[in-house]
Amino acid sequence: MTAEVTKAARLVARAAAGSPGAEVPRRVCAAVREGLGVDGATLSLLTDTPARQLLAASDDAALQLEEIQFTVAEGPCVSAARTGEPVAVNDLRHELTPWPLFGAMTREKLPEVRSVYALPLFFGDYVLGSVDLLATRPGALDEEALEQAADVADAVTAALMPTREMLLTGNDAPVWEPERVVRAHWFDTWRAVGALAARRRVTPEDALALMRAEAFRTGRSLPDITTDILRDPPGTS
Repeated sequence: MTAEVTKAARLVARAAAGSPGAEVPRRVCAAVREGLGVDGATLSLLTDTPARQLLAASDDAALQLEEIQFTVAEGPCVSAARTGEPVAVNDLRHELTPWPLFGAMTREKLPEVRSVYALPLFFGDYVLGSVDLLATRPGALDEEALEQAADVADAVTAALMPTREMLLTGNDAPVWEPERVVRAHWFDTWRAVGALAARRRVTPEDALALMRAEAFRTGRSLPDITTDILRDPPGTS
């Protein structure tokens, strides 16, 4: 195990130990970023489903990276959650990614980001989410470090386990900070999906597809589309 991976796993465990539940995602996210020496990190659950829940983003660039992937329904974190395998993009500027929409939008909106990595989060045999990492330099993690970083993902899973029931079955918005980010990028979006599905008499998957199409058409973000839907009284659209 590389020194960076060992350090990151240790920092994650230390960040979660004795911390109030509301502080765990933010502290764990910061520990992953520091320990692996990357420029940004995010944590999310149910990453490849309409019910995706963003837990924490280390900074605005990391938040934008998550927003892009949720909008286009593709990218490293979606693939990692779907396949259960680590995913690496070592050079966004010169490497052709298997996700054309993600690649084009990330290069446009985040030109400073050069490499992106995603690690699946396993709860037993089930992949429940993912960790996203971004760096402003190409090749931030070599192949060996990425494989060994699974130990960091395991440490993240262990840190989140005590609050998993609240995350998966709670009816209220998570209390974790930053509240605005959590609400805009998960709770309110999921409420909007439900409202639009009922209004149009379609499935949640189709409702989310309609919201994504509107984001593409207008160039606006999903949180913006969400705000419009929740502001619009039932039966008016």
